[in-house]
Amino acid sequence: MFPSPRDRSRPHNPRHMRREEKRFHHPDLTKLLGWKAMQKEGELPEGRWDEERRWALRMGLTGADSIEDKSIPTFARGELPHYAGINTFLKAPYAEDVLEVANYDATVLGIPFDGGTTYRPGTRFGPQGVRKISALYTPYNYEIGVDLREQMTLCDAGDVFTIPANIEKSFDQISRAVSHVFSSGSLPIMIGGDHSIGFPCVRGIAECTSKKIGIVHFDRHADIQEKDLDERMHTTPWFHSTNLPNVPAKNLVQVGIGGWQVPREAVKVARERQTNIITMSDMERMGVDKTAEMALEMAWEGVDMVYMSFDIDSIDCGFVPGTGWPEPGGFLPREALALASKVAAQGICGMELVEVSPPYDTSDITALMGTRVIVDVFGAMVSNGTLGKHKRHIDRPVAIPHGEFVGKRWSNAT
Repeated sequence: MFPSPRDRSRPHNPRHMRREEKRFHHPDLTKLLGWKAMQKEGELPEGRWDEERRWALRMGLTGADSIEDKSIPTFARGELPHYAGINTFLKAPYAEDVLEVANYDATVLGIPFDGGTTYRPGTRFGPQGVRKISALYTPYNYEIGVDLREQMTLCDAGDVFTIPANIEKSFDQISRAVSHVFSSGSLPIMIGGDHSIGFPCVRGIAECTSKKIGIVHFDRHADIQEKDLDERMHTTPWFHSTNLPNVPAKNLVQVGIGGWQVPREAVKVARERQTNIITMSDMERMGVDKTAEMALEMAWEGVDMVYMSFDIDSIDCGFVPGTGWPEPGGFLPREALALASKVAAQGICGMELVEVSPPYDTSDITALMGTRVIVDVFGAMVSNGTLGKHKRHIDRPVAIPHGEFVGKRWSNAT
């Protein structure tokens, strides 16, 4: 029985407690990430931010006389204000001449294709949706102490010209675009689009190198059957990718698979090809760190580089409603970001972010999550010095000529 208040022998008001009973709840602040991150910010350069503001004034005219901040131009240029401007990803420079991608560490490519969708369409608008909400972000992350503007170069090459009624022609276009970016030495980052683009994206990289490529695939669905509805749909990319001579099936690692949307046809292929599946339950049991360690070990065994495929539906659909095949029970956002970052920290040769479908999205939260995955991948590579690691493996670069208009028709020109 608890004593009544008057029977208590020990006072509970902190003012009445003896000195030796006083409890100190605050640790040494210098041991907290918050304090360390605050100090690290002071070590980051600021030259490119100053350069961008000078560029904005040159391109957008000086501001009105009443404007006190003289770095503000008349016409919006660059990052600010976040609600204005013509959006590229993170408001990065637009590489209208795609030969310019060679000047950048990484290149974003939109792939507006949902011809491989078997249920809810709309991912053709994924690149637009992700670019739009990416304007909300700055290039600086406080916790990891990274400023992408200062520590890497990024451009947006716009969208691949896909053919809505033809899967195979669209695949050829996608592979050609990815090959061009990869051959240039820039890291290709593809924003889909449905997951069928996984195959042509991997093929575009694989044809530029004789080296072997592993794949880490985040998803709720296995996506490794040969055909769906008699075509190479968004349920089939890894069957065809692992048919490529330098993409071994044993180095395909699929993380987060589970639930009631994994066709048995895909499971049969995974078993036959001895691929690797880590279910959501496995991840819960092992934890994020062990899951990432295991995925990296299997993906990297005997290969030279690793490709990342991130399907937004790997995250619990309560957080990402704007997708074609929503499935409850997926990753929590923090788990997904941590796993993607740990895989990227080792260096990747390319990445796709797929299955964002703005017509089904709510307040842009699915597109926002996709944006966050990409910027966290960049942050992890910058932090660990692995951005550009893929360049040494480009031993069969693909040269694609410019087009030239001759008379009433177009032809290739060198």
